Amino acid sequence: MSAIKLALKRISPKQLFMGSALLVNGGNYLYNLLLGRSLGPEAFADAALLVTLLLVLSFVGMTFQLATTKFAVLFTDYTWVVFKNTMYRYALAFGVFTGILVLIFSKNLQELFNTQNHYMFMIFAVAIPLYFVMSVNRGRFQGGHDFGKLAGTYQTEMWSRLLFTFALLLLVPFESSILIATGIALSFVFGLFPSDFKGIQLFSKDKLAAVDLKQVWIFIGLTAGYELTQIIINNSDILLVKHYFDDKQAGLYSSLALIGRVVYFVAWMFVMLLMPTVIQKQKDGEPTAPVLFKYVFFIGGLSTFIVFVCFLFPNLIITLMFGDAYLSIAHLLWKYALATSLFAVSNIFAYYFLSLNQYSPVILSGLLGFSQVALIMLYHDNLEMVVHMQIIAMIILLVAQLLFFIIKNKADSKVTDT
Repeated sequence: MSAIKLALKRISPKQLFMGSALLVNGGNYLYNLLLGRSLGPEAFADAALLVTLLLVLSFVGMTFQLATTKFAVLFTDYTWVVFKNTMYRYALAFGVFTGILVLIFSKNLQELFNTQNHYMFMIFAVAIPLYFVMSVNRGRFQGGHDFGKLAGTYQTEMWSRLLFTFALLLLVPFESSILIATGIALSFVFGLFPSDFKGIQLFSKDKLAAVDLKQVWIFIGLTAGYELTQIIINNSDILLVKHYFDDKQAGLYSSLALIGRVVYFVAWMFVMLLMPTVIQKQKDGEPTAPVLFKYVFFIGGLSTFIVFVCFLFPNLIITLMFGDAYLSIAHLLWKYALATSLFAVSNIFAYYFLSLNQYSPVILSGLLGFSQVALIMLYHDNLEMVVHMQIIAMIILLVAQLLFFIIKNKADSKVTDT
């Protein structure tokens, strides 16, 4: 027992978070795999849509999380207290507004995505405000380098979603999509633990100084723009396939996307560590490029390995994860993993630039994100063509990010030399 305690003491908070993030990603994959196996391709299409909406919500919530992270590093004392209250107020107000919109247009969403019912959207809508409050919590923990509590919020959300969803599916004889939506909604409640709401005053009359508020809004606006890009690049393919193809094809594609995106979700835990580190180093006047190179090396190596494995063993991977019913999509697995890998590496560059208040690459990513949607809308004769369009868009995005980094570095070197 003492040896275990000694080993745990040697684990740094960052290492703890990395291990926790791997466990959370594994749990989320297990959740999706069990859904795919138990429901079959047709019913899995609706379940995958709910999971996609959850991912969309997570990207929107990331705007609040990253803004809170950044200014948790930059603001102190009274300014930090006022900012914290302001972010909770913004998150709750935006969450209520978004939830009401989803409630009002639930039937329209049913028609747009060809789902079995609209109640799944209504249940999802009610829980949306909780997710944004949870995102501010996570930003506080991330900015304060409290990676233990940050890991805890992801654990409680993931495990509660897994347990509640499958308990409902096993015990309640009801429409599966409604039960899955209920499980997701309940997970937002548990994701609020651990939390520290002491001293939070939603209706405080204290306001940020004009110069600080301007700085906050600029960052929120540009981060929201980039997260919109993330939503488009990461989820538009599934939504468009759900719109253009039948339920079976959409379900097959959803299984492909789930496996192929393993690179992106593993890369995300590196982004969580990258941002506060880069912001702190810039604040202290230290070089930031070595941090970028380290994470690009990690993600690049991991991506290459995963694409290689998907190329060599596509049938085995599909069979083990989803079963023989999904084998017809196996030949596209390595190609989808390649597209996701390119995006994961370019994403590291984008968040690095965002941390340094360099917003041109963020705008560039947005434009290229819309180009992916346009390509898929124009060329979608079959699922293979959809994947090829994504590879083309992601190659262009990564090359553009690399060119910007090289040009910016050369310009900075000239300024330093003079």
